[in-house]
Amino acid sequence: MFKDLDPILHSQLRLAVVSLLIGVQEAEFTFIREKTGSTAGNLSVQINKLKDAGYVDVAKQFKDNYPLTTCRITTKGIDAFEQYVKALQSYMNPDSKI
Repeated sequence: MFKDLDPILHSQLRLAVVSLLIGVQEAEFTFIREKTGSTAGNLSVQINKLKDAGYVDVAKQFKDNYPLTTCRITTKGIDAFEQYVKALQSYMNPDSKI
């Protein structure tokens, strides 16, 4: 009846990152940090977990001699997010056949 929740997305910060990227497709690390209110260190760890799961792609480069990290949601990340939402819906509506 109840669907398993993706442990990668079940973390509040990782879910916030994926939710942001779903809306914008791609974002700079500083934008994500500001929107989530996270520390740089914690956000970096969580983004690496999302990257290792294949949910985001991370590009590192330099812009005006400053490091620039850009994150982009992957197709796998979009699919995982959609499945996560469906799984949550099964908890909210246990009698429906979602």
